Amino acid sequence: MTFLILAILCSVSVSVLLKVARAKNIVIEQAIAFNYITAIGLCYFLLKPDFKGLGFTDFFIQSEAQPIFLAMGILLPTVFIFMSRAVEYAGIVRADAAQRLALFLQIIAAVFLFNETLSDLRIVGVIVAFLALFCLLSKPTNEMGNAGKGMLFLALVWLGYGTTGILFKQIAKMGGAFPTTLFISFVLACAIMFSYLMIKRTQWTVPSFFGGILLGVLNFFNILFYIKAHQHFSDSPTIVFAGMDLGVICLGALTGALVFKEKISKLNGVGILLGLIAIVLLYAEKLFA
Repeated sequence: MTFLILAILCSVSVSVLLKVARAKNIVIEQAIAFNYITAIGLCYFLLKPDFKGLGFTDFFIQSEAQPIFLAMGILLPTVFIFMSRAVEYAGIVRADAAQRLALFLQIIAAVFLFNETLSDLRIVGVIVAFLALFCLLSKPTNEMGNAGKGMLFLALVWLGYGTTGILFKQIAKMGGAFPTTLFISFVLACAIMFSYLMIKRTQWTVPSFFGGILLGVLNFFNILFYIKAHQHFSDSPTIVFAGMDLGVICLGALTGALVFKEKISKLNGVGILLGLIAIVLLYAEKLFA
């Protein structure tokens, strides 16, 4: 449970950093790009990826994990781009809801892809988890300015975040081989993000560089602890999928209220309570085993 808690704390810290970024003259897209450079360095020096005596290119071509790191390398930056477009066309509330409701895909994967058997107690926990998400994401919002593009990017966010979470579970199953796959994923993500910014002819800024370094540290440990949580709960991915989503959104709501003075409605408060109950229900069998 410690790894999951640490992953939640890192994830909420990333959200806080992104929230204050514009006030600090940080261009988020540039920070994301520099974040991957930091992640590459931390992955290389802390996790020590093993290319099995091959050069990077040879390992890239020959590795059995190629489909996974190719998918991750593409998804990590493109999901961010999809998210920014979803916020632009559909609003932050709907975009956040699409991201969190990707949990539906991950629960399906837990049962049919990772062969998890859900007990009655855990099924109740999943149901309560979705009720909690509904309450937490229930906020007033304006109509979409461009409904067609809004729905498209919301769907891409939902699919992208759901797939990314599933792929992280696949990486966790690699055991000691996961650092190499993670390292190559970061390298590919970095190349794609910098290429995207070059095409946009972005004007680089110093605050974005330093913001990206800090973001990279938080994001790297968020991913690392998330993978470690999956390795710890290797036979219960539902705990990690649902626990991460609920933990992030509950702690995020409390942080928003206490730090940024954001209002929490009564329905949001019910959602936080239901989220805590759902986590207890999902974790109960492990706790009392």
